[in-house]
Amino acid sequence: MWCGDEEYVAAEQINLSEVLQRSALLANLSPAEIKLLAERTVRKHVSAGENLFHEGEACQALHIIARGRVRIYKVSASGREQVLAINGPGECVAELPVFDGGNYPASAVALEDGEIAYILRRDFLNVCLERPEVALKMLAMVGARLRRLVGIIEELSFTTIRQRLVAALLRMAQCSGRHTERGIELTLPGSHQELANELGTVRELISRNLMRLQAEGFLEVDARHVVIKDEKGLGEVLLGS
Repeated sequence: MWCGDEEYVAAEQINLSEVLQRSALLANLSPAEIKLLAERTVRKHVSAGENLFHEGEACQALHIIARGRVRIYKVSASGREQVLAINGPGECVAELPVFDGGNYPASAVALEDGEIAYILRRDFLNVCLERPEVALKMLAMVGARLRRLVGIIEELSFTTIRQRLVAALLRMAQCSGRHTERGIELTLPGSHQELANELGTVRELISRNLMRLQAEGFLEVDARHVVIKDEKGLGEVLLGS
């Protein structure tokens, strides 16, 4: 968690420039604009389980993942956790308060040892004042992120747990699945509990629905290892057929 400039560790500028160039949020910036931001960027090592920030805290900096994965989540009054996203290298974390000056709308925790690149909010705003085109380019990417969050809300509101699980499996198959003679093999990125948190449900329902999909011949499940036997059939489940 950010607590002051003394906790940051400076990094070679070339490494920071590469990190910024990989970020989708900064994808539209020119090399000169990337360099301008890199000059104001520092890096900090984080350990698995370390909190970057908590929901409701004042925004201190723009966070960009250089290495490792970060879970973005909210916790209800009853203590139930809802995972909003699991971000990896090149992705930004909770960038909206950097623009509007509000508090962090969610919490963030490192899932594994890694590194985070930080641009302090005051430095970022100074760059935007010097180069307004930087802010305009970044706002376009923020809009795309908001559309994704709207999609998450729609999915949680209008689909069943079974459909959400199938949609998640198909996304994983597309991103990291391995086509073999048995089918599309993939490894769940976390436990059934973590998957339940991401899909807005409880672990028991995830396990029950995985077993049901296996009994119906769509999957083979062995703990976190999943083989999709019938991708077309899963697509029909997703459509509610």
